Amino acid sequence: MSYKAITLKKRPETVISEDLFDVVELNQPDLLDGQVLVKLSHLSLDPAMRGWMSPDENSYIPPVKLGDVMRASGVGDIVESKNEQFPVGTRVMGLMGLTEYAVSDGSNLNIVPKEIPQEAILSVVALPGVTAYHGLFEVLKPQKGQTIAITAAAGSVGSLVGQMAKNLGLTVIGVAGTNEKCQWLKEELGFDHALNYKADDFQNQLTNASSNGIDLFFENTGGTAQAPIFNAMNAHGRIAVCGLIAEYNKTEASAGPSWVGIIKKRLNIQGFTMPDHFHKFPEYGKALGQMLMKGELKYRAHTLEGINSATSGINLLFSGENKGKLIVKL
Repeated sequence: MSYKAITLKKRPETVISEDLFDVVELNQPDLLDGQVLVKLSHLSLDPAMRGWMSPDENSYIPPVKLGDVMRASGVGDIVESKNEQFPVGTRVMGLMGLTEYAVSDGSNLNIVPKEIPQEAILSVVALPGVTAYHGLFEVLKPQKGQTIAITAAAGSVGSLVGQMAKNLGLTVIGVAGTNEKCQWLKEELGFDHALNYKADDFQNQLTNASSNGIDLFFENTGGTAQAPIFNAMNAHGRIAVCGLIAEYNKTEASAGPSWVGIIKKRLNIQGFTMPDHFHKFPEYGKALGQMLMKGELKYRAHTLEGINSATSGINLLFSGENKGKLIVKL
């Protein structure tokens, strides 16, 4: 049996172009003792993949080697097993790559219930969900009555952060790039404020929405929204730096916040990445699954069809054209 996979052929200089990848045909290998064969049904496209393509060996996770299958999260079912912990028919998620089939020893897999749809798993329980959960509860440490600002608030991570914060009794300010996304945040997710950072009066809108200042800032983008939010922070505020999607395709980094402001306001700023916390994925996933089943978390998925769609579809993340969690259905 042969199957398709996407390998990384060369590294991006700025934007992610289709010629960076090869769509290859691979033959199913024979399993060794302890291994399983997973048939993927859904793949996740995430902003972090841009960093995984870079040559930076000093990053939080080693870069994907040229010629290797591109790293990506996915959900699938075990169709062959030589590992008693993962019998045939078990549904799993994990970093298995942009591939239709994957061989694993189980160390990178988490078992997920079949009653939760695959799109819901990748949108809520997988990488976006655990990222949102860790950033909110472990980094920002929210308290009822505080005000939180979230950039890329309509994205897969930001939308979950906002909903969980709202459920805790915080005032939630979501920042997105289109009026449609802002409408979704307010009308469907119940955010208190949803601001389009491209609006001419964004600064005034932010000032009005944050009349008592901003206590917590979940930063996903960088770019033009960052400075106004930073300037509105209250003393002893906390900032979780999750991503800087507006910066990833630039050859030179934009100027960051003033360190004088950090001192004056005694801010706590922490960057984080989830590979440091893989051991907590089952704990976080269980909590998120319970919230999902109780109806406390909503999501929307932007689904592409077929593995070939991944090579061009990933750029929807950087143009802001995706509407919800970007997923490839195989």
